[in-house]
Amino acid sequence: MAKLRAAVVGATGYAGAELVRILVGHPDVDLTLITSRKQAGQDYETIYPALKKFVRLACADSDTAVVAENADVAFLALPHKASMAMAPGLLGAGLRVVDLSADFRFKNQAAYEAHYQPHSCAHLLQAAVYGLCERFANQIARADLIGNPGCYPTSVLLPLLPLVEAGLVDLTTLVADCKSGVSGAGREATSTTHFCHVNESFKPYKVGGHRHTPEIDENLSIAAGESVKITFVPHLIPMTRGMQSTIYTKLSAGADEPQVRQCLESAYGDAPFIRLLAGGRAPDTLNVRGTNFCDIGWAVDPGSGRLILMSAIDNLVKGAAGQAVQNMNLMFGFAETAGLDAVPYPL
Repeated sequence: MAKLRAAVVGATGYAGAELVRILVGHPDVDLTLITSRKQAGQDYETIYPALKKFVRLACADSDTAVVAENADVAFLALPHKASMAMAPGLLGAGLRVVDLSADFRFKNQAAYEAHYQPHSCAHLLQAAVYGLCERFANQIARADLIGNPGCYPTSVLLPLLPLVEAGLVDLTTLVADCKSGVSGAGREATSTTHFCHVNESFKPYKVGGHRHTPEIDENLSIAAGESVKITFVPHLIPMTRGMQSTIYTKLSAGADEPQVRQCLESAYGDAPFIRLLAGGRAPDTLNVRGTNFCDIGWAVDPGSGRLILMSAIDNLVKGAAGQAVQNMNLMFGFAETAGLDAVPYPL
């Protein structure tokens, strides 16, 4: 049986490189094309020497016709706006598309445009499926276009959505305090991500204005059936990869810790990439490094009565490339864990 032909468009960014790394080891996929506008013509191993002997491809230019000719599925690891320019042509050529930008994550066009830019193919927003795999697997399996979730939203929504749907938390008290490694800012260095400014530093950023806030709000509101606004504060920490989120909320009247535990176990007991940490155990980014796992812990503060939810993911894997491949697996009927079942490093 012929393998699925996959293209990674924008393969030289960090998320693109993770896609390449995962796809070359996928049992059901041939990685047939990798593209880069800036580094077209270069052998991939010269850009990422760690993949020498694993990837014997040179970067092509990011041309829609070339991608359509050489692939059955395209992963768009492109900046916002670049994806929306390319997706319609690929879909029209019969490809299925997983977009890692924000261009197809929103149902609400106005919310997207308020935080990004005018949308050039807004007619596709309703057809696109939000690719949070553990929550929307049935819709993903039937989709041609996936809006792969952002890393922060993944880390916040996975622990929180089941509890919101079950009515166990007070929707007016949601606060998400999140920390990310520097790779979440992308490969292009800036004054704020330069080593000298990040090393020995720990700081919040984009407080009250981060673009992932409306993405989180939209999905919480859909789950709740009413408008929900979360207070979301991201922080940059001096490590390469990893993301830890701590979410604070009041429990609903009559709700307690056993109900929280039962709700999460019911939602994720069979989920291959969710690991629930009962008994107040805290997730650690070290334990999910390089994997597609989301580790979730929880505790109730006896003094304040607040529920404290905790999650840890690798921002480049479960927060980007790994979840994108998990989406592809669901779309094409592969084992959900295919290509993603590497055993984590214990250290």
